[in-house]
Amino acid sequence: MSSARVHSSSPSLLSDFKEITKMRLAISVVFSSVAGYFLGAETVDFVVVLLLAIGGYFMVGASNAYNQIIEKDLDALMDRTKNRPVPSGRMSVTTAFIIASVFTILGLVVLYIINPKTAMFGAISIFLYVSIYTPLKTKTPLSVFVGAFPGAIPFMLGWVAASGEFSIEPGTLFMIQFFWQFPHFWAIGWWLYDDYKKGGFFMLPTGKRDKGTAIQIVLYVVWTILVSLIPVFGVTGRLFLTPVSGIIILLLGLGMLYYAIRLFKLKTADAAKKLMLASVSYITLLQIVYVLDKFIREWI
Repeated sequence: MSSARVHSSSPSLLSDFKEITKMRLAISVVFSSVAGYFLGAETVDFVVVLLLAIGGYFMVGASNAYNQIIEKDLDALMDRTKNRPVPSGRMSVTTAFIIASVFTILGLVVLYIINPKTAMFGAISIFLYVSIYTPLKTKTPLSVFVGAFPGAIPFMLGWVAASGEFSIEPGTLFMIQFFWQFPHFWAIGWWLYDDYKKGGFFMLPTGKRDKGTAIQIVLYVVWTILVSLIPVFGVTGRLFLTPVSGIIILLLGLGMLYYAIRLFKLKTADAAKKLMLASVSYITLLQIVYVLDKFIREWI
């Protein structure tokens, strides 16, 4: 009987761990960091890749755990978050805080082993996300602007892990992911507008699902595409993109732009959801194209 209880609780413990650290989000962040590392590394060191993946997961997991502690009462009001471990009562605030604190320490230590600058940017990311972005979400739509800074660090972080330096190359990677955050999170804010409203979150630039928000989404998609193509022109140091890859990135961007214009025309939650999915596909495929472009050039 005791054994049966252990088996039945294990999946719940695992699912709660996945939820408190937002495993899927954390993995996508790790993916961005590793892509940045491959772009910046002159010789790939898979020990560093492993450390970056582990340290990155710890840092993102810690940020998400702190976030869910701070927002536990608001999460309880929203359909999409009320079943999270802390607001549902399956996990105590103390347990969540211990997980977040241990992950923060381990994450910083692991990233510091790579190099001090990587740990520094990791620390900046978690501080901005937890101490500034999270409290601002219920105060002002500018929270998305603030949140775009920690959200843009992972892609850049990989290059810093590879080189130990912050320069124009990681700065460009930062810009790409920074501007991408706006259409991505505004699409989520539009799609889940009614649920966010229950928690008192202000995610859309005008505060409403209106023409003004839709126009800004379209403009930021255009800007994201333009910034993504800068490396084609050979002005970003070692970060370079061939014209062929540039055309692929442009086509991917036009695909995202199509869904942004579609949202502008329809102004529906379904159109916003499709734009959100298109934005995730864009940034993921962009990173893959960037990495493949580099290695194909080196092999030829």
